[in-house]
Amino acid sequence: MISLNELKFDERGLIPAIVQDQVSGEVLTLAYMNRESLERSMQEGLTCFWSRSRSCLWRKGDTSGNYQHIVSITADCDQDSLTVLVRPDGPACHLGNKSCFTNTLWQSKDLKSFSYEQLFRLIAGRKAEKTEGSYTSYLFEKGLDKILKKVGEESTEVIIAAKAEDKKETVYELADLIYHLIVLMIQAGISMQDVFDELASRHVIDRKIKQEKMTN
Repeated sequence: MISLNELKFDERGLIPAIVQDQVSGEVLTLAYMNRESLERSMQEGLTCFWSRSRSCLWRKGDTSGNYQHIVSITADCDQDSLTVLVRPDGPACHLGNKSCFTNTLWQSKDLKSFSYEQLFRLIAGRKAEKTEGSYTSYLFEKGLDKILKKVGEESTEVIIAAKAEDKKETVYELADLIYHLIVLMIQAGISMQDVFDELASRHVIDRKIKQEKMTN
């Protein structure tokens, strides 16, 4: 842990803060903090920035309701910039986008962008608007029993591949299983955040158990 006194604010008394979604890692926005806004952010657990255009403090969400709940604040190796991991209540961008970074300047033809959020939205879209010929839409049309059957089948395939110690086939079958699990989650109204929250709560419990064992 470092102290505020170790941070290197620029000549205007500001330090850049890169705000990221704690779950997906997606960069939401780049803003600036001065010492006062940083202290307030740490005290309240909500992002508070310094507006360079208005020359005043502004807490993200006071107008829009899209508050950003801070998980952690980390300085870089030079201690002159920050990464702020948050759980956002809504879009970060004033245009209504989740992220302010939406204007693609260049993209590799060989390396493709992918995230579980993109996949989650795509699959959810197949439920909201049925697409003819779509296997995903077919699963939603057949309903829960069909989806559960596929989850069971894919789980078995994972076990067989893993038992054979075939890494390539195990990865392939895991991808199938994860896809069908996401279909099940959407069918059941379960979000990725719900799952991550449950995992986070188990991590806390696990730490407590380890501490108890060490003291016994």
